[in-house]
Amino acid sequence: MQWQKLKPPEPDDPICCCECDLYQYGCCCDCEDLDEAFNRYEGVKKWVNKLIIKDLLYLVAMAENLEISLIPALLMLPLLLKVAALHYLLGITVLTALPGLLWYYYATHRKKRRTLFFLTLALYSLAYMYYLFITEILPRGDVSQLQMCTVTSGMIFTIVSLIHTKKGPGFVTAALHNSHSQEDKKESTQVNNGSLQSAASPSGTPAELQTPKEGLGAKWSRCPLCKIMRPPRAGHCRTCGSCVQRLDHHCIWINSCVGQANHRSFLLTLSVFVLTSLYGISLVLCSLCPHQYLMTALFYCPGVYTQSSTALCFTCAWYSSIVAGGLLYLLVAQVLNISFNVTEREAQLALRNKTGQSRLWGLVVDTGEYSPRNLLG
Repeated sequence: MQWQKLKPPEPDDPICCCECDLYQYGCCCDCEDLDEAFNRYEGVKKWVNKLIIKDLLYLVAMAENLEISLIPALLMLPLLLKVAALHYLLGITVLTALPGLLWYYYATHRKKRRTLFFLTLALYSLAYMYYLFITEILPRGDVSQLQMCTVTSGMIFTIVSLIHTKKGPGFVTAALHNSHSQEDKKESTQVNNGSLQSAASPSGTPAELQTPKEGLGAKWSRCPLCKIMRPPRAGHCRTCGSCVQRLDHHCIWINSCVGQANHRSFLLTLSVFVLTSLYGISLVLCSLCPHQYLMTALFYCPGVYTQSSTALCFTCAWYSSIVAGGLLYLLVAQVLNISFNVTEREAQLALRNKTGQSRLWGLVVDTGEYSPRNLLG
C-alpha cells in the first residue's frame, strides 16, 4: 500500500498534493481552488499569446501594404529634379531616364501584386509642383489672384474627382446575377403578355416587342477564377482578383480598375489634370521667360540657369510637360475607344486573337462586335 502511494502517476492522471505522503503540508491546500487558478492562468496565457501573434501579423501586413518602394518616391523625386536643375545636359539625361525607370519598375512589379508606388508618386508630384508654384513663382508678381485661384481650383477638383474614381469600378457580385434573373423573368412575362395582346389586336407594333428580346439575348458567362456569373463585356482583373463590369483596364496610377462605375469620373480626372497642368506650365514659362513665345520658351529660355530657383522651376515645367503629354495621349485613346464603343481590354483581346482592325494610325482597334454600325444594323 505504501508503494502504491509513492507510485509516480501516469502522464494523463491528475495529481494532488494531498495524495502524496511526502508533502507535509498536503492537508492544508485546497486542490479545487488550485486547479481552477491554474486553468485560469493557462487560459490567460493562451489568450495573450494569440493576441501577440495577431498583433505581429497585423504589423507585417501593414508593412507590406506601405511598401518599402514608397520611400524612393518621396525622397528621390526632389533630389533628381534638383540634380537635373544644375545643368541642361543633366536635365536632359535625368528627364529622359525617368520614364525608363518607371517602366522598369512597372515591368518588374506588374505580376506580383497591387502597388501604391505610382499613386503615391502622382500625388506627391502634384503637391510638390504646387508647392514650388506658391513659393517660387507667385512671389515674382507675374501671376494674378484670379490665375492663382484657377490653378488651386483645378488641383482641388482633380483630387475630388480622383477620390470619386477610387470608390470602385463596379465589381461583379452574386447578387447582381440574382437581380438580373428576376428582371429576365419580368421581361419574359411582359413579352408573353405583349404577344397575347398583339394576337388579340393587330395594332401592336413589332418594335415594342423587340426591345425585351434584346435584353433576354444577353448571355452571361461563368468566370473560371471567381466562379460567379458575370454579365457581357465584364472581365477578370488579375491584379485586383475580382471581376469588373465592363472592364476597361487596370490603371496603375490610381491603383484601381477602370470599369462601368468609375469610367466617367476617370475621364473627368484625366481632363481636369491635363488642363490644369497645361495652364500651370504656361504660367511658369511666362513668368520665367517673359520675352519668349510659349512654345519656344520650353526649349530655349536664356538666363534660366543663372539661379537655382529658376532652374528648378524650369526643370519642373519640363517634368510636368512629360507627365501631361503622357496623360493627354491616354485621354485621346480613351475618347477614341468610346467613339468606337470598345474597351481597352476588348481591343487587346482582339489584337491577340487577330480579330480586330487598327484604325487611326493604331490609336484605336475596331473589334466590330460592339461597333455602332453593327448595333444599328
